[in-house]
Amino acid sequence: MHTSHLKRREVLAGVAALLARPPASLAATSALILTPGQTEGPFYPVSFPADMDADLVRIAGQAAVAMGQITHVSGRVLDHRGEVVDGAMVEIWQCDANGIYNHPRAPGQARHDRGFQGYGRTQVDAAGRYAFRTIRPVAYPGRAPHIHFKVHAPGLGRLTTQVYIAGEPRNATDGVLNAIRDRAQRDSVIVRLEDASDIEPGALKGAFDVILSV
Repeated sequence: MHTSHLKRREVLAGVAALLARPPASLAATSALILTPGQTEGPFYPVSFPADMDADLVRIAGQAAVAMGQITHVSGRVLDHRGEVVDGAMVEIWQCDANGIYNHPRAPGQARHDRGFQGYGRTQVDAAGRYAFRTIRPVAYPGRAPHIHFKVHAPGLGRLTTQVYIAGEPRNATDGVLNAIRDRAQRDSVIVRLEDASDIEPGALKGAFDVILSV
């Protein structure tokens, strides 16, 4: 078996282990903060990649690995009572380490990192948990680093939002982020990244729970 296949299997096993960890109980929280909706932006995929799994760092069949710092993002999809939203599907998309989206209308396509999947999707498990392996988002002109999220809740509709990184100076001037007037809701989409060497050497990890109003 090729070494790249072994590494991919090891990483996916690490993601599975992350999902298997017992989650803290949000149901016991007195007041859950609803995740605010935000703009989809102009670069949602016009066509989906052949490989659109939860690992955006390595594209199936390609030896190249995406540029950028590997980052594991995980969390749960819950309703306003803290209960699991069964069957929810989570999509993410973001620019590559050069600040370029995999989209025909995005500027700078000649510099686009072909080793970065750019888009991924996954179903939540029985406990409402999801996990992605991606890269730490980077800033580009006019925007703070962010990851786009879209959550589909069967029979209940969908929510589109964006996730930002704690400590980024551009958060203070990002128009999309600061359009969220409620301070608690705005803070809820800012994620703190921590060392993830327990999952993968040199990687980061962050937790983001999506709380739906349904």
